Amino acid sequence: MSLPIENRIHTYADYLSWPDNERIEIIDGSPYFQAAPSRIHQEILSELHRQIANFLIGKECKVYPAPFHVVFDLEDEANGWENSKNVCEPDISIICDQSKLDDSGCKGSPDLIIEIISPSTARKDKIEKFNLYERAKVKEYWIVEPQEKIVSVFTLEENQRYGRPDLYTEVDQVKVSIFDGLNIDLASVFA
Repeated sequence: MSLPIENRIHTYADYLSWPDNERIEIIDGSPYFQAAPSRIHQEILSELHRQIANFLIGKECKVYPAPFHVVFDLEDEANGWENSKNVCEPDISIICDQSKLDDSGCKGSPDLIIEIISPSTARKDKIEKFNLYERAKVKEYWIVEPQEKIVSVFTLEENQRYGRPDLYTEVDQVKVSIFDGLNIDLASVFA
């Protein structure tokens, strides 16, 4: 199995040929290697996943923590999934359309994505992934900043763009806009 080649546009077909023990994402054809997450990152991920998963028991939607890959189907990639130039491993993905799921992950846009940033991923999560998720029409995108204990929630508006974010701190509860009755307790998340 080979690794990504510099200065080459990569696709989902390439992604499938790379070693399973490497965490690599592709955004607009460019590969991004991912470092192992920190302990704090994993604690935040675990608590967010726990709260969401408990709420979704018995419901149609499913929640998946990383590593779980999502292949995005954008208008310019209508030639089959293997030609997609966008494959990410969001920290948390919520998918309500079961037809998007297969044994390898999700093909199409999740309804909600959460990314927990670190100093090494901040630029990618706040710019490249923000733009990708907006283009892919992800209904809700959260950026969690562990050091600042801030969550920015972007919601897709009628014009198919993200508006200004709603900002929350560790003393707040975040109402998940795609579900009635799900409020995430950030005091537990950032404990």
